[in-house]
Amino acid sequence: MAALPETDMSDLAIASRAVLRPISRIAEAAGIPQDALEPYGKYKAKIDPALLPANGSRPGKVVLVSGMSPTPAGEGKSTMVVGLGDALAATGTKTIIALREPSVGPSFGMKGGATGGGQSQVLPMDEINLHFTGDFHAITSANNLLMAMLDNHLQQGNELGIDPRSITFKRVLDMNDRALRHVVIGLGGTANGVPRETGFEITAASEVMAVFCLATGLADLRARLGRITVGYTYAKTPVTADDLGAAGAMALLLKEAIKPNLVQSIGGTPALIHGGPFANIAHGCNSAIATNTARALADVVVTEAGFGTDLGAEKFMDIKARYAGCPPDTVVIVATVRALKMHGSVPKEELGEENVEAVRAGLPNLERHASIVSKFGIQPVIGINRFTTDTDAELEAVTGWAKQQGIACAIADVWGQGGSGADELAAMVLRTIGEPGNFAPLYELQQPVEDKILALVRGVYGGEGVEYSPKARRMLQQIHDNGWSHLPVCIAKTQYSFSDDPQLLGAASGFTVQVRELIPKTGAGFIVAITGALTTMPGLPRVPAALHMDVDEHGNAIGLS
Repeated sequence: MAALPETDMSDLAIASRAVLRPISRIAEAAGIPQDALEPYGKYKAKIDPALLPANGSRPGKVVLVSGMSPTPAGEGKSTMVVGLGDALAATGTKTIIALREPSVGPSFGMKGGATGGGQSQVLPMDEINLHFTGDFHAITSANNLLMAMLDNHLQQGNELGIDPRSITFKRVLDMNDRALRHVVIGLGGTANGVPRETGFEITAASEVMAVFCLATGLADLRARLGRITVGYTYAKTPVTADDLGAAGAMALLLKEAIKPNLVQSIGGTPALIHGGPFANIAHGCNSAIATNTARALADVVVTEAGFGTDLGAEKFMDIKARYAGCPPDTVVIVATVRALKMHGSVPKEELGEENVEAVRAGLPNLERHASIVSKFGIQPVIGINRFTTDTDAELEAVTGWAKQQGIACAIADVWGQGGSGADELAAMVLRTIGEPGNFAPLYELQQPVEDKILALVRGVYGGEGVEYSPKARRMLQQIHDNGWSHLPVCIAKTQYSFSDDPQLLGAASGFTVQVRELIPKTGAGFIVAITGALTTMPGLPRVPAALHMDVDEHGNAIGLS
């Protein structure tokens, strides 16, 4: 990348000034032999877990980074993951960072990329945020191959007797495009297919993405793909990808993508970045293969779950940890003074002004998140991501509260200082993971689906009850009739509130959650409950980030964040 002025402190400029090590040296430091390394250029590679040496020692401990309820002010969770990983590595602890892959759509929308920020980034950030090694494209293609084969089956006589009105699976695209939420296909005459209403989802919401991220290997991936339910016959029996004969070709499209991607942080810590479901509309964790590969190579793995503990962390523990056998040894809850003030009713434009009382007013939100982690038998650690506008009095309001609560808490300046800004937090994490834990999921799988959802609403969200739409109630009966009641639940919910109302900030309680729809994801192995007005295809904001992006005469990115 062309040299940028030293005064430019954007994430892209900071990343461009970093000196990257050849990926072969990063692999060597991680204990990855050369025959397991498949380079994609100089600074990124895929690794083949099947070619890694057997590790007879105990798998590495898992540090899960989650957060308080996010706000438009930003919390910097990925930045904290990278900074903490660098800080742990600096202690001599063999550490690997494990993150999700960024989705292209939000990078051009409002959310931006997902490679960290400031001095705590994984690199090369522009390549990771845009296309990377092509995993999202492979997942999109596998998903849409299934849909092409389904619609072709309808066109060629519908031997299985599929009811077109019952098809639940959709095509996907890795782009925020609200115009595709509801579409009609097959128009233009009999040669163009069977007309039916459908829509698109973003790739991160695809069940193929969930399968990709929960599979423990290629054989498990193939089996899970085959179990995907795409719809129902006129007799109301489920139709799967195996019924359509599509799963083998789908696995073929994914056989290279399923290998984890190796990159590095600015501090030189190895990072595996693989898979990318969102936590508000999916299960929000990187791939099980990447996490467990990192555990086989390192003493400590620092990983992340999307949004707050009520979303990504809960799904990590109730879904991913069950299937992948990777329970967290501690959970770091990322908090910011800015977010606390917003939950204390301060508007975004006034967050730069000192307001200790607003910080205190927002603490019940953080307290709820700490209590959620404790319910899983895990001791939380609070990491305060420091912003330049934070005052000492505001920070002391948080650390003083945490001390009174008996919760380990440290201030970290990972954006400005990288790993050295998280030394105290790293020391707290090492002490915490050295103590025995009592991890247990929040509910038992044999409980009815309604009981599992109610357990989350009451035990995690702080709500009182659940109301089901007539459509959701009909699906509850189908779930029971088809023997799917044993599956865990994945609630699709707004990230901004504990409730299903994004305007209800702070620590809302006593509310009723509205379940609009239940979708059995039988390949992934969970039941999705869609609540409130949540959509699985985001739209662009009024001023999308894409308006500020370009490329210079040398092909370097401009405006990417």
